[in-house]
Amino acid sequence: MNAAKVTSSVTQGARWRRDLPASAALDWLRRGWSDLTVRPGLSLFYGVGVLAVSLLVVWGIFTLDWGFVLFPALAGFMIVGPLLAIGLYEKSRSLERNEPVTMKRMFLVKAKSGGQILFIGVLLCLLMLVWMRTAVIVYALFFGYRPFPGFDNVIPMLVTTWSGWGMLIVGTIAGGLFAAFSFAISAFSIPMLLDERSDAFTAMGTSMALVWNNLPVMLAWGAIVVALFLLSALTGLLGLIVVFPLLGHATWHAYKAVR
Repeated sequence: MNAAKVTSSVTQGARWRRDLPASAALDWLRRGWSDLTVRPGLSLFYGVGVLAVSLLVVWGIFTLDWGFVLFPALAGFMIVGPLLAIGLYEKSRSLERNEPVTMKRMFLVKAKSGGQILFIGVLLCLLMLVWMRTAVIVYALFFGYRPFPGFDNVIPMLVTTWSGWGMLIVGTIAGGLFAAFSFAISAFSIPMLLDERSDAFTAMGTSMALVWNNLPVMLAWGAIVVALFLLSALTGLLGLIVVFPLLGHATWHAYKAVR
């Protein structure tokens, strides 16, 4: 019985394994860049829209004096990013099929799974809110009800006190778990719902199975996504104008290579 279970597990793993080298992630990025350069105005306009929404969120955080959730919010952006990129997936899919690329098709996307994308969008937004709430709880555990000291004082507070080091360690572990889980369920679920008839839970489960069974290339891809997002953050988010469309198009090619 145990041997049968082991054999079944191995067979299931082989079903999702693609044996892609880590370097394949760079090929996805190259293909994404190629898609971006076809009618680039549409992709860059998409990036401007994402930048505008991001700046609006940051402005709201500072207006409400919620500076302590800024970094979790920026990190949580990568949870909902795949949902925001659906128009970019549609452009790459149209190019792949030699179909005309139009603004209407990119901004009024007709997914094969219909409303399932909206459902998974709600789930991803809820996950982002839980992530942000967890960050607030971790801060409260180590610093109590102390007001957020501001960005000028937060670094010394974190690196010169035992409470700061404890929060960094626990926060990093908690954030890493959230990041790994959100990346696994969202890496391919949105492109899959666009391209195939399925439901949100099947798409998320499929995405997780594909990520888990192709770890070398997916870890490389995750590192590229994080690096480019950090680069965008260093430019005051202006880099999103180019980086977001690039990653969106590249994600479509990642999906096609792994699915």
